[in-house]
Amino acid sequence: MPDTHVPRQPVLLDATGAAALVASYAPVSKTAAIKDIGRIDAHMRRFIGLAPICLVATADKTGKQDVTPRGDPPGAFKVLDEHTIALADRPGNNRLDTLGNLLENPEIALIFLIPGVNETVRVAGTARLSVDPELLASMAVQGKTPKCAIVVSVRQAYLHCAKALLRSRLWDDDYRQPKGTFPSISRMVGDQVGLSEEEKREREAQTERAYKEGLWAPMS
Repeated sequence: MPDTHVPRQPVLLDATGAAALVASYAPVSKTAAIKDIGRIDAHMRRFIGLAPICLVATADKTGKQDVTPRGDPPGAFKVLDEHTIALADRPGNNRLDTLGNLLENPEIALIFLIPGVNETVRVAGTARLSVDPELLASMAVQGKTPKCAIVVSVRQAYLHCAKALLRSRLWDDDYRQPKGTFPSISRMVGDQVGLSEEEKREREAQTERAYKEGLWAPMS
């Protein structure tokens, strides 16, 4: 395992030093330099069709970034054509970080993952929101349609190699932590925001109910 001790104040490079560091890296390989094909081909279409999760990165008009996981059964992420992808917006905590950012700044980036596969698919472009009934109906899970869809106009699209997932052994059991390693999210957030013990218990019950009843539609 790596040494977990790190200096409290690491030395940071100035702009000149950082530029020199970047210049010292080996040249990019020819294939890597041209692998962004700017569209969803048959290989990436199949990959996205099998992916049950993607990471969605957005930013507001000031550049403040956010990244969030989006999970669905395989097939719920829709490739509409080689330049268009649609993602369902499922029920969440209603912070609406992603949607709020897209109202200010349409830029978006995605990474699609498939359990057991060490390669990933990376996509970037711009996004708009849609409430098209036919599109939303195609994304229904357990009879529940999403409130809206995020429709991405693809500008960049390419396959990403397996090195990061191999280093992390993400799909192996080597670093898997047993259930109970952490308190519940309700308790951790409760500690962070200063909830009482009673409020933490109430939030735990609410969260468990949301996990059971609110994955695909808002709870009544």
